[in-house]
Amino acid sequence: MKLLLSIHKYDVFMFTWLVNARMHGTLTHFSRFLSKTGDGQLYTVIIGLLYFSEGFESPFLQAILLAFLLERPLYFLLKNGFKRNRPEAALKNFRSIITPSDKFSFPSGHTSAAFMMATLLGYFLPSLMVPLYCWASLVGFSRVVLGVHFPTDTLVGVILGISTAFFSLGQVI
Repeated sequence: MKLLLSIHKYDVFMFTWLVNARMHGTLTHFSRFLSKTGDGQLYTVIIGLLYFSEGFESPFLQAILLAFLLERPLYFLLKNGFKRNRPEAALKNFRSIITPSDKFSFPSGHTSAAFMMATLLGYFLPSLMVPLYCWASLVGFSRVVLGVHFPTDTLVGVILGISTAFFSLGQVI
C-alpha cells in the first residue's frame, strides 16, 4: 500500500509540474491533434487497407486483429479492476482540457493501442519503427497534457500495447 501511495505522489507531482509548465498552453493545441490520431479511426483504415490489398490470410492483418482481440479486453479489465480516478476527479480544482470517454484512467487505452500498432507496423515495416514509436510516445504524452491521464497510466499503456503486439506476432508469425 505504501508503494502505491508513493507512486501516486510521484504521479501527481509530475502531472502537476507538466500542467503548470509555461509551455503547457502551446502543447495543448498540438496535443488535441495528437490524441485524435490515437482515437481508432486510423487503425480501422489500416485494417481495411490490409484486408483489401492482402486478404484475410495476411499475417500482418492477422497479427493486428489478434492483438486487438487481446488488448481491448485486457485494457477494460484493468481499467475497471483498478478504478483509478482520472486527474480531474482525483485533484482538487483541476479541469482537464478534454472530456474523456470513460470514468477511469488506468491504463491509458490511447497509449496502449498506439504502442501496439507502432510495434506491429514497425515489425512489418522496419524502416518506420522509429517514427512510429515517436508518434506513439507523443500520443501518450498528449493524454497527460490534456489532463486525462497521470504519467503511470501511459507507462502501463506502453507495456500493455507492446506486450500484446509481441504476443500476437508470436502466434501469427
